[in-house]
Amino acid sequence: MDALLVVNAGSSSLKFQLFGITDGGLERQIKGQIGGIGTRPRLQAKGADGAVLVDRTYPADKVGDLPAAIAAARDWLLTLEGFKLRAIGHRVVHGGPDFAAPVLIDAGVLERLASYQDLAPLHQPNNLAPIRQAMAINPDVPQVACFDTAFHHGHPQEVNCYAMPRRFYDEGVRRYGFHGLSYEYIAEHLRAVAPQVARGRVIVAHLGSGASMCALRDGHSVETTMGFTALDGLPMGTRPGQLDPGVVLYLILQRGMSARAVSDLLYHEAGLKGLSGVSNDMRDLLGSDDPHAKLAVDHFVYRCGLNAGMLAAALGGIDAFVFTAGVGENSAPIRARIAESIAWLGAELDPAANSIGATLISTPSSRVALYVLPTDEELMIARHTLALLKTAVA
Repeated sequence: MDALLVVNAGSSSLKFQLFGITDGGLERQIKGQIGGIGTRPRLQAKGADGAVLVDRTYPADKVGDLPAAIAAARDWLLTLEGFKLRAIGHRVVHGGPDFAAPVLIDAGVLERLASYQDLAPLHQPNNLAPIRQAMAINPDVPQVACFDTAFHHGHPQEVNCYAMPRRFYDEGVRRYGFHGLSYEYIAEHLRAVAPQVARGRVIVAHLGSGASMCALRDGHSVETTMGFTALDGLPMGTRPGQLDPGVVLYLILQRGMSARAVSDLLYHEAGLKGLSGVSNDMRDLLGSDDPHAKLAVDHFVYRCGLNAGMLAAALGGIDAFVFTAGVGENSAPIRARIAESIAWLGAELDPAANSIGATLISTPSSRVALYVLPTDEELMIARHTLALLKTAVA
């Protein structure tokens, strides 16, 4: 069977999926990951039927970094029979000002993507590592980069500029937005679930360890909470979200912190983790009696409600609100609290539907429809990869 491999590489995990190419399009065959890289490495994968194909642990020093994880995943994938790899699709967080759509990767594209590493230091280097490794091992297999920023391209300049001298905008200092692959998938999926709603004004909340929200009109991005980097907007697992730039100046000029130390603080030690002093995981915070954990949850919910109001203003009102990603899909208490914070917009939650994670969790009388929709960034990447592969062959 001809197949596509989708790779989503992070600092502590490597996720991968294998899709078969059929006459009907794409069929997911394998879903797997290596988690705990450098601490408790574990390779897990399941087939399309949910059957466990591999569950293997490694000593920390054997899979101590991302290149070692890529090699371990590749070694296992090579044991599979019946698949002929036609292309590899990659999630790449930052496409900068240049890339408004997925692109076939060559040396020139890779060099340009590497120049954006300072804009997404938590993600971009890890995203590019498996691309380089695949190029070195099998340069004949086409690779496709799919960008988290691409979905937000096309915003008017008054939306994506900062109030700074023009030269900085020309250099690429502007609001990009992220989680675009997730929003693109939700926009398409909502058309199937509720076509009339999808044509209207929708706020999508991608709530996970990384979190943001996006305003959609007729399935297109109008505004989003993240900006120049993935630090902006909502508070996240280890990132603070919206922050007065004066805080950064204070840390450097008054506290004497280096730029590197500030970067490490904002990307790795802030957010829910920093505010709570307990954990960056919402499940831990909800289960904790520590008052600082409660504060972190309260802050997260408050900022979600506040940003919902901003996005509603950008849309001129809303018709629907969608919860997605790890927290959005799985945490009924967080959904309930955010729904309460947007009750003034006309949202009315159905507690019973919310408790079981139903697709529609609003009451029949609610003026704003509330949905829970699982996202699927990997399927979105596979679709883009297949489309570009067909174009290249043609």
